[in-house]
Amino acid sequence: MSIKLINVGFGNIVSASRIVAIVSPESAPIKRVINEARDDGTLIDATYGRRTRAVIITDSGHVILSAVQPETVKHRLQTKEASGSGEEEG
Repeated sequence: MSIKLINVGFGNIVSASRIVAIVSPESAPIKRVINEARDDGTLIDATYGRRTRAVIITDSGHVILSAVQPETVKHRLQTKEASGSGEEEG
C-alpha cells in the first residue's frame, strides 16, 4: 500500500487519503471552522504568512491553511490519483 502525498504549498505535504474537503476561506462558516480549530489546537497554518487561499479539512479534524488555490490542490490530487505515484515533485 502506497501513501499518496499532496504538496499544499512551500514544500508542505499532506496525505491525500486523509483529505475530506478543500474549500475557499471566504465564507462565514469556514471562518468559524478555522477559529474553532485554532482554539482547539488542530489548526495547521502552511501559508508561510501569505494570504490563505484554500482550507483543507482532514478526517482527523485537523484544518490546514494553504496559500495555493483550491483548484490547484484539486488538480494535484487528481494528478496523483491518475499517476499512482507516492512521491510529490517540487
